[in-house]
Amino acid sequence: MADFTLVSRRSLEEYEYTVFKYHFLLGADWNLCCRKLKLDRGEFFHEVYRIQQKLGRTFRELEPHALFPLDQYFNSRTKDPIAISSTFKVETEQVPKLKPLLRFPLKRAA
Repeated sequence: MADFTLVSRRSLEEYEYTVFKYHFLLGADWNLCCRKLKLDRGEFFHEVYRIQQKLGRTFRELEPHALFPLDQYFNSRTKDPIAISSTFKVETEQVPKLKPLLRFPLKRAA
């Protein structure tokens, strides 16, 4: 998490980082962010989309190790089979066979 925060702080301008901090780090919804930053809804979401685009590119192109894709960032090996650590057997109940539906004779109009 520290890597994402530090890279974001370095690559965003002061105002963009403020929006990033309120919305992504502190978890404020768009309504609260709009009131705090004195923005309307459209301006706020355009700013968020610009931040996502800018940070996405930065995370992808970061050298020497990109922060994206996450599975390659957090795990040194990828696409290796996962070792099963549990050996206990799960017992399941036998599902009873269903009886056929009963057919009732239709009442015929006289």
